[in-house]
Amino acid sequence: MELFFLFLLIVIMAGALGSGYPVAFALPGAAIITIGLAAGAGYLMVGSTDAYFHSGGPNQWLSAGVTNLRGVYWEVERDTLIAIPLFIFMGIMLQRSKIAEDLLVTMARLFGPVPGGLGISVVFVGALLAATTGIVGATVVAMGLISLPAMLRNNYSQSLATGTIAASGTLGQIIPPSIVLIILADQLASATDQAGTARKILHKEATGELSMPSMFDVVSTSAGEMFLGAFIPGMVLVGLYMLYILFYAILRPHKAPAVPYDGAYDVAFLKNVLITLVPPLALIFLVLGSIIAGIATVNQAGAIGAAGAMIMAGYRLPTPSKSLYYPALLAIAALFLAGFAISNYEMNIKGVSDSTDQFGITLGIISTIMLLTALGWSCWRIFKIEDTLAGVMLETAKTTSLVFIILLGAAMLTAAFRAFGGEELVREFLLGLPGGFWTQFLIVMLVIFVLGFFLDFIEIAVVVVPIVAPILLADPEANITAVWLGVMIGLNIQTSFLTPPFGFALFYLRGVAPAIVKTVQMYKGVIAFILLQLTALAIVGLYPPLVNYLPNRVSFLSETSPPPRNPRLQLCLEEYVGQRLFESSETQDAIATVRALDLSILPKDLAGDLTDSLESADNAIAELGAAFEAVKQVEAAADDYRPQLRLVRGLEKQIRSAKEEADKLNVRIGRMREESQAAARAALEADVALLDAEVEHLRSQIPESWKGVHDSFQALTTAEDSARNKYRRAADSAYEDALDVSAVLVANADFAAMEPQLRDIRAAIQTMPEAEAEDLVDELSKAFGKIDGAGDVKSALSKAAKALKDKEPDREKAMEAYEKAVVEFDSQLGWRAEAAEKLQPTLVSYLDTIRGSLGIRVQDRFTREQALAMASCSARHRDISLNF
Repeated sequence: MELFFLFLLIVIMAGALGSGYPVAFALPGAAIITIGLAAGAGYLMVGSTDAYFHSGGPNQWLSAGVTNLRGVYWEVERDTLIAIPLFIFMGIMLQRSKIAEDLLVTMARLFGPVPGGLGISVVFVGALLAATTGIVGATVVAMGLISLPAMLRNNYSQSLATGTIAASGTLGQIIPPSIVLIILADQLASATDQAGTARKILHKEATGELSMPSMFDVVSTSAGEMFLGAFIPGMVLVGLYMLYILFYAILRPHKAPAVPYDGAYDVAFLKNVLITLVPPLALIFLVLGSIIAGIATVNQAGAIGAAGAMIMAGYRLPTPSKSLYYPALLAIAALFLAGFAISNYEMNIKGVSDSTDQFGITLGIISTIMLLTALGWSCWRIFKIEDTLAGVMLETAKTTSLVFIILLGAAMLTAAFRAFGGEELVREFLLGLPGGFWTQFLIVMLVIFVLGFFLDFIEIAVVVVPIVAPILLADPEANITAVWLGVMIGLNIQTSFLTPPFGFALFYLRGVAPAIVKTVQMYKGVIAFILLQLTALAIVGLYPPLVNYLPNRVSFLSETSPPPRNPRLQLCLEEYVGQRLFESSETQDAIATVRALDLSILPKDLAGDLTDSLESADNAIAELGAAFEAVKQVEAAADDYRPQLRLVRGLEKQIRSAKEEADKLNVRIGRMREESQAAARAALEADVALLDAEVEHLRSQIPESWKGVHDSFQALTTAEDSARNKYRRAADSAYEDALDVSAVLVANADFAAMEPQLRDIRAAIQTMPEAEAEDLVDELSKAFGKIDGAGDVKSALSKAAKALKDKEPDREKAMEAYEKAVVEFDSQLGWRAEAAEKLQPTLVSYLDTIRGSLGIRVQDRFTREQALAMASCSARHRDISLNF
């Protein structure tokens, strides 16, 4: 019956959508109606409202839906949704202020003389509009109205012209800042949590271990990371579009002719290009640059974009006058003044300590007032001219409401879908497909592609993604990142928006295209661009660093970068260290140089520490080599082991599924206590018996040799893990032990500076009252305690202070302890001076040499070179399925 109500849920939803009923009400309505029918049917037929639910009951699932609704607004982790109205406002404001029209006209004049230049300019402007508006319909309509007549008037092929406009208009789906990416990031963040739980369960069932190493966790994402991840794929797509148009124009010049500019390329033309092009580019730089540099969050960047759009509209809408650019110039001056203040002064009001700080705060206040004045001035202009501000805010409210209401409705629908076992059904279907992850991924992408014909991106993102994403993210063989999956889905949705006969972009363009342009020509025109989209999908799919590298780079170079000891980074870290150790003899030479030193100068404990450091360094290099050899053995054995692993894990998965089904039936059997239900109970018991028999049959298919094969392979991976752990301990010890010795020698000056105080304290011990003398000695003891290597002197002084502090103070005992402290001090002065001269330079050089290899894990953060190496290495998807 669960399947019946699941089918009913889909039918009701599809029927409502097909009849034109608003999506915002069709989604939650279908959920509430179906849950209500299931509860009623269960009560009438079985006597329990919970009978026809996969688990739980109607109250639980309705509550889950309500909880999901509340989460959309009130969860702190989902506050990136606040950026949606800000970016919508920015896009609509730029559209209403005709900045898009100026861009198209100016770029057409600039690129026109180039073969296919008019088409290239449309792609260029489409990319700029995508980075400022992110609204597909608005972009397609704007470019269709402005550029299509110009392209047809200049004898462009109808198919090329319409295909270029439709494809360029959809770039807003993938080029940041994009509403699609924000919503996908929000949904994938939740999916990551579910995928992480599923992977932990899988690891426990496969290995029997209670906890999974953190290096196997699923990598989550955020809106900022989605923006960064989509940037390079978006540029790749723009490049493919431009190259196609250029080669098309060269091969068929009569279908994409050059369009000479009638005017002169003079200073006036250059000024017009700069005024038209620079502000949108500067706005894009401020929005994306602030996110990339870690200066602003996505929400703050959205506010920057909205404010920038108002400043630009403030000089574009009014008629030309002397004061036309005053608000924009005032805003620019305010930004420069604020930047100067932040760069040169302490801007924390609570931390103001002198007149210099006060001057910096004053500059900050002045710049803030200037910026607010510029915004208010621009806002007043926009408000007065054709009531533009009110219109933009109304459209923003409508679009934002649409997005959030659909999010809320989808939360209810997802709860109902899970209530009737839909998520389990999808998971079992995908996991049961042959071919592993890539078969599952292709099926999901195909489904999303087809749904893109009928549903907007919001419905796909909030209905489909939460169901399929956890399944794909949990797979340990592909071990994909959430940001890569999000970008792939975004590219896929963009492709479906172009595909005839249902592509949304085609409908938008058809609505504004003249009658002379046939629909068939539009369909022909987008075919090449669809192929380019699929090419981009293939490129990004086969080379994940295109997506993962930039977010990683920004993360590792930021102030909050993960520390070198982060468990997720250890494999990459060891690859980096191994490359440095085995491609250069620098570290080995440094070890040999220190080993040749005469360590008899040092006390036994310090000499022992330095000797241990050298031995640890040798052991670390040997263990890292052993780890790499173990990796080769694991890789060599993996080819034979992997097919058996897949077979057995597949059988075990089927066994678990059959057991879970039997458990559910047993629960239902337990509820059937009445005599009238005897026949139904017997039928269910027969089903349970069949499932038990199936479990035994599946167990019999597990090869008898599996245990031996598994144990043998496990021994290889254990050897690798052991070698890596030994390397890590030895490498840390190699650096830390030598650093401790160096710290003692570095403290020589501080140690010698304590001599006058130590000599003068003798008289205090002999003549001053015991309590006062004890305070002075104790203070001196603590001072020595802060100096590396002065522990023996401190200890002797502590004994002297204790002797003065006893109930019966003993000056004689205190003096004995003091004399020992003086002897130890004099002894240290001697060997410290000799060691500083003969050992310290070589030891410092040794530490500098191994800091970037054996000592890298001990550092607080990565150097720039190391951070870039970690970003590059961790951008690859690493198969971890052999550990499951």
